[in-house]
Amino acid sequence: MESEDDAPMAGRLARGLSQTARTRHRRLREQGRTDRAALDAVLAGGFLCHLGVLVGGTPLVVPTVYGTDGSTLYLHGSVASRSLIASPTAEVCVTVTHVDGLVLARSVFEHGVNYRSAMVFGTPRPVTDPEEKLAGLRCLTEQAAPGQWDYARRPNRKELAATALLALSLDEASVKVRTGPPDDGDGPDAALGLWAGVLPLHTTWGPPEADPLLPAGLTPPAHLTARATGAPRNG
Repeated sequence: MESEDDAPMAGRLARGLSQTARTRHRRLREQGRTDRAALDAVLAGGFLCHLGVLVGGTPLVVPTVYGTDGSTLYLHGSVASRSLIASPTAEVCVTVTHVDGLVLARSVFEHGVNYRSAMVFGTPRPVTDPEEKLAGLRCLTEQAAPGQWDYARRPNRKELAATALLALSLDEASVKVRTGPPDDGDGPDAALGLWAGVLPLHTTWGPPEADPLLPAGLTPPAHLTARATGAPRNG
């Protein structure tokens, strides 16, 4: 009989998100999502996150790129890595947010934002194993530009040694999503005769811009030109 550890990945990812004191939805519970697929969708929709940590009693929030293999969030460490190496038991909060539009109601009080957001909590570990570091950097690269890892030169030993990478489990995470129009369409303000609705926001890739030092005749690879003509990043 198949054990849980041997179950297909799809079955494992169908489970709900963890419910802890930090991930429990207290405000705007209707926007909360409790299924793992919602977390995966938010993470798949971007490549930039904000890593928050207390360093010497001072809050530090660092924007950095990320990638995921489905169970682990890999983060380009930089300044944050040096701080966390000095405080190896420090817990962090990593946030990924996509803005989908402004919700413009009849009253300013009811204005809002349509968004998708995830928060991941835990204690990250510095990645030191060369093979895992390569795998993690591949996750980062492919998250931002699918196909680029196989196109460009990969890191050598010296570059790997100079690169800081953090690994954070996805076991403790919270997701919230808001969609739809304003909430005051059936209230007293509906009689004001004011326009209300959503101003959508879509992020798209532009055409590749060549390095001025490129030799003549070199054209962008297909995986990059495809991004420029593809669907909106957060659509």
